[in-house]
Amino acid sequence: MSSYFTQVVCLECGHEMAADYMAATCTQCGSQWLDARYDYSAVKAVWPAALAGRDRSLWRYAELLPLPDPDPEISMGEGFTSLTRLYSYERLYHHEHLYIKDERQGPTSSFKDRQAAMAVTAMRRAGITECVLASTGNAGAAYAAYCARAGIKLWLFLTSLVPSEKMREAALYGAEVVKVSGTYDETKHVAAEFAKRKGIYLDRGAKAVPGKESMKTLAFEIAEQLGGKLNTDGQWRSPDWYIQAVSGGIGPMGVWKGFHELKQMGLIERMPKLGIIQAAGCAPMVNAFRAGQAKADPVIPKTLITVLATGDPGFSYGYLREAVLSNGGTMEAIEDGRTFEAMRRLASKAGYSVEPATAVAFAGLEKLLQDGTIKPGEVVVVNCSGHTFTAESHILGDQYVHDLNLAAVHDNAAADHAPDEGLDAAIRILDEQVTSILVVDDNPSDRRLIRRLLQRYKRYRIYEAASGAAALQIINDRKPDFVITDLTMPEMDGLALLDKLKHNPETAHIPVVVVSAKTLTDVDTKVLQEYSESVWTKGGFDTHQLVDHVVQALGHTPAANGKPRTADRPARTPTVELSTQARQLVVIIEDNPHDLRLARRLLESDGSYRIIEASSGRDGLKAIYEHHPELIVLDLMLPEMDGFEILRIMREDPKLRDIPIVVLSAKGLSAQERAELERYTSSVVEKASLDRQQFLYIISDLLK
Repeated sequence: MSSYFTQVVCLECGHEMAADYMAATCTQCGSQWLDARYDYSAVKAVWPAALAGRDRSLWRYAELLPLPDPDPEISMGEGFTSLTRLYSYERLYHHEHLYIKDERQGPTSSFKDRQAAMAVTAMRRAGITECVLASTGNAGAAYAAYCARAGIKLWLFLTSLVPSEKMREAALYGAEVVKVSGTYDETKHVAAEFAKRKGIYLDRGAKAVPGKESMKTLAFEIAEQLGGKLNTDGQWRSPDWYIQAVSGGIGPMGVWKGFHELKQMGLIERMPKLGIIQAAGCAPMVNAFRAGQAKADPVIPKTLITVLATGDPGFSYGYLREAVLSNGGTMEAIEDGRTFEAMRRLASKAGYSVEPATAVAFAGLEKLLQDGTIKPGEVVVVNCSGHTFTAESHILGDQYVHDLNLAAVHDNAAADHAPDEGLDAAIRILDEQVTSILVVDDNPSDRRLIRRLLQRYKRYRIYEAASGAAALQIINDRKPDFVITDLTMPEMDGLALLDKLKHNPETAHIPVVVVSAKTLTDVDTKVLQEYSESVWTKGGFDTHQLVDHVVQALGHTPAANGKPRTADRPARTPTVELSTQARQLVVIIEDNPHDLRLARRLLESDGSYRIIEASSGRDGLKAIYEHHPELIVLDLMLPEMDGFEILRIMREDPKLRDIPIVVLSAKGLSAQERAELERYTSSVVEKASLDRQQFLYIISDLLK
C-alpha cells in the first residue's frame, strides 16, 4: 500500500517542510509541534472503496498514515477495536445511542497501543536501538511491549504516583523503569536531560508525527463503524459527541484531526463536539477554559487518578480549546469521588471494568447527560481505555525499578553545599542507579559483604551468583557493567567463566575484578593478567580500596574519605563505620500515625535501615511481597487485615516464613495469643513499656 504523505507543517508558525515522519523540530522557528499533511484529493478518489477487504487494524488507513504499512515483527493487530452500544446506560439516562470505543481490546489494553505501534515502527525503520520515554503509565506499558518486539531498549521514566502494578508490567516487558519522586512535568524534564546526556533518542509523544497520526485512526474507525450501526447505506458517520478523559491531550488532538480530514474529503457531513474531561485535582485545561484563557496555567497534580496527572498541557490546550469552541463542545472537571462511583456503576450496570482514568470520562458523560449539555437524540461515543495488568513482584525480584527522589537530591545537595545540585545531581545519581554489577562467589557471606560495601557508598544495582554457570546466565541476560568474581566455585570456576566471558564478542568488553583466596599458579596469573582488571586476595586488602577501585573503573567519582552516600537519607544522619552492615530494608506496619512516626524515627536515627511504611494490613502484606524486607515491625490491631492474619499468611509461604518479625503492639494478649506469637515471631514488644534503646538492640541483634 502507498502513503499519500506529502509534507510536514509546523503548527506554531505554519512553516512547510518535506515529508519526514522522523522530523523533530521546525527548521524555521524550532518548534517541536509538527503536523503531517497528505494529498487529500487523491485519497478522496480511492476511499472508502480501497478499504474493502483490508485487514481490520489501524494500518488499513495507509493512505493517510506517515508509514504506509506495518512491520510484521512489531505489529500485534492494533486498532479496529469494537464500537459497542451501552443499552443499560441508555435506559439509565433515557438517552439513545450511547457507545463506547473499547480500546481495552488493544495488546496492552490502552489506546496508547496505537501510538506505540506507529512510533516504535518508525524508530526501527530509522535504525534506532535505544529510546527514552516519560509517561504517566499507559503509554509506558504500550511502548515497553512494542519495544520488546522491536528489540529496542526502553528507558521508561514514571512518576512515583504511578501504581506499582504498572511499573511491574513495563519491567516485565524488559523496560528499564526509572521512578521519579516528582511531578510528571519534572519527570519529563529529567528524562529529556538523561536522553541528551546519554545520546539516546527521546520520544516526544503528541509533538512527534507518528504519535498524533496514529490517533487519527480512532476517528476513521468510529466513522466507518458508526455508519454501519446506524444503517447509513454505506456512508460514514461522525458522532455528535466524542468524549475522552485527558492528560496531555494526544488522544483527542489526533481524533479531531482525523474527523477534520474525513470532512475535508467529504466522507462525513459534520464534525463532532468534543467533551474534554479532566480529574478535578489536575485540571489545567478546564480551569483555563472556564476563565476564557488562551493558555493554561500549570498546576501541581492533586488527584488519585495518576494516569491523568499532567500539570502543564502546554500547546495541546490551545489546540483543543479551538476545537471545542469551533463546534460547541465543552471541558469539564470531575472530582475523584464521582469518578470511583462511575467506575462501580459502569461495572455493575454495563459489565465493563475499567481503570480510573476511563471512569473519569464516564463520570463526565453522566454529568453532561444530567445537566442537559448533551441534547436528546445526539449520538455519543466515549473512549474506553486502560486496564491494570498485575505482574507479581516475585517474577521480577526487588530490583526492577530505579528510584530517583528529586526532593531528597535537592535537600542533600543544599545540606552538603554541593555545587552539582538540582538536575545535575539527579542525573549523576541516576547514572549510578543504572549501573549494574555482578558479584560471583559461592560463599554467601562474602557476596553479601561486597554487595553491602558497594551499596553503602553507591546506588549500584547488584546481582549475585553462587557459581560460574549461574553467573554466565546472568551476564547473558542482564549484560552487567562490571563483574566481581571469586575463582574457586562449583560447576564452573572463575577462570572458566573469564574465558567464556572474554571470548564472547557481546560480553568481552565487561571489566572483571577477581577477589579470591586461591593460591595462583603461573598459568593462573598469566590468564588473569590478560582477562581481568585486577586481582585481590581475600583478607589482604583495605575494603575502601576495593570500593574506590571499582568506582573509578566505572568512571564514577570515588566515595570521598569513605563517606557513605547521603542523597537518599537526611544529611543529619550520623556516619556509620565501614564495618557496619549496609542499610537493610525494614517494613513497618502500623495504623497509628504517631506510633508509626516514632518507630520510623528510631530506626532512621541509627542510619543502618531503609524504611517502607504501611498503615493497613493489606498494604503491609503487599509491601512484604513486593520488597521482601529483611525485617518486619508489626502491629496487631490493623484495618482490613490484622497482624495475626498477616502472620498466618507468612508462615504458610516458604518465601516469607523466615523473615524476622518484631511485634510492637498495645493489644492485651491472652496466654494463647502470646504463645502463638512467641512461636512465630522473633520478639514481642509492648508499646506501653517501649524502651527505645532496647528496641534498637533487638532489631540490630536480629539483623546481624
